[in-house]
Amino acid sequence: MDRQMNTPTDSRGEVAHDETRNLIASDKVEGTAVYDTTGRHIGDVQNFMVNKRSGQVAYAVIAFGGFLGIGEDHYPLPWDKLTYDTGMGGYVVDVDRDRLEGAPRYAPGDAPWRDPGYAGGLDMFWNRPYAV
Repeated sequence: MDRQMNTPTDSRGEVAHDETRNLIASDKVEGTAVYDTTGRHIGDVQNFMVNKRSGQVAYAVIAFGGFLGIGEDHYPLPWDKLTYDTGMGGYVVDVDRDRLEGAPRYAPGDAPWRDPGYAGGLDMFWNRPYAV
């Protein structure tokens, strides 16, 4: 599986105006499909959370579950767990679906990031240094 970032080019082979070889605009990441390692579609990137001090993306919020968006939940997944796969046209995560389903989540419209307990629990679940 090719997991190198593919940089879209126009008909002249030039990089799109809002991208570089290593950077992509946030609006192009949002809505991108997320797959497990078997190629099964898990969900889509809803948004991502950026550390204000470091400027690094800490979590990608993956939307999945439900039917046609009804009953869908948002699952913050550490950004470094996502690898872009040009062949799939989306991100691949090496996280078991059962583990992902057991991860901290929230309903659309909720704002759990304001709660330090939620953020701390999220970091503990993913065994990460305090990122938020």
